[in-house]
Amino acid sequence: MALTKYKLGELIKQRREKYDGLEELPIKGVAREGFISPKQDGADLSIYNVYYLNDFVFNPARMELNSIALNTFWDKAICSSLYEIFYITRTDLLLPEYLNLYIKRDEFARKCWFEAVGSARNYFRVADLSEFDIELPDLPTQQKYVDIYKAMVANQQSYERGLKDLKLVCDAYIENISADEYKSIGLFIKRNQNKNQEKVFNKTQVKGFNNEGEFIKPMRLFSGDISTFKVIKKNDFVYNSRINSTIKKLSVALNEGDDLIVSPAYESFYICDTDKLDPYYLYMLLQREQFAKKVLFHSFGSSTLVFGFDNLGEVEIPIPDIQIQRAIANIYRTYKERKAINEKLKAQIKDICPILIQGSLEEGK
Repeated sequence: MALTKYKLGELIKQRREKYDGLEELPIKGVAREGFISPKQDGADLSIYNVYYLNDFVFNPARMELNSIALNTFWDKAICSSLYEIFYITRTDLLLPEYLNLYIKRDEFARKCWFEAVGSARNYFRVADLSEFDIELPDLPTQQKYVDIYKAMVANQQSYERGLKDLKLVCDAYIENISADEYKSIGLFIKRNQNKNQEKVFNKTQVKGFNNEGEFIKPMRLFSGDISTFKVIKKNDFVYNSRINSTIKKLSVALNEGDDLIVSPAYESFYICDTDKLDPYYLYMLLQREQFAKKVLFHSFGSSTLVFGFDNLGEVEIPIPDIQIQRAIANIYRTYKERKAINEKLKAQIKDICPILIQGSLEEGK
């Protein structure tokens, strides 16, 4: 057994086929995470490119981000003419799934960035890829490591399907709550006016929060006075009243840990009586897509949408019996915990690609 060295151009060929419009085909774009839905509707599909099962599709302007995907989903599909497509011609020497492992490495992305050419934006083409050298073990060795990868992906996807089931349970509970149980949030919450005036908290305890509702280190260090910063105690909520124009939802966090302080630019509130409204239940409602639509409806502004505390208080939400709230909240908590685990699993799968390639090369030698 030995390794054999090739130019990728000896093993692949660019596909150049335009969509004829005679059949309805899936339309997909490509990002680092894989295939994605198109970002615009009503495009001229006559200039779109056709790709087939086991074809590779990539964005030549984003290869440094690893925006490339192997099509294992559709027999035939189309993508924007901005993308490039290639397929393996020598499947007797190189498996598509093995090449997919090879390209899903940071080392490959860095090499693409280095080899790309352009002025305002660097472009990496199939012709550039064809010049890459690749060492290959025999097909049985390739298949062995592909099978390891596919088994890991199958386990992660099975875990992810369980996540969707939990989410459906939460949504079903909410949707079945009767209309007469809807009440305004303002009946249950009070604005947090607690500030760090006595400077009990120092700059190391300043936190920001991300769109997932997680408290994080602030984007910049604060060198000035923090006496006006808001003190966030356990079960206090904090949110950004300025709505992100990209995600178009409320960025909100619930503090379940130690006391901390946040910028005075943020809004903060707490629930007056947690025996009537469960904090985590409310947190779940604030994360829902249906609530995001209400935020956009109630927010105001021209260039920047603002959703103030008074706007929040006007929104009506379902308020069932506290025991039901806590049951739903516990399911949602489990969903969030498992979702975090799932993200770690996906990261581990990506990180395993260079290890599998190295293992196959060592075995090939």
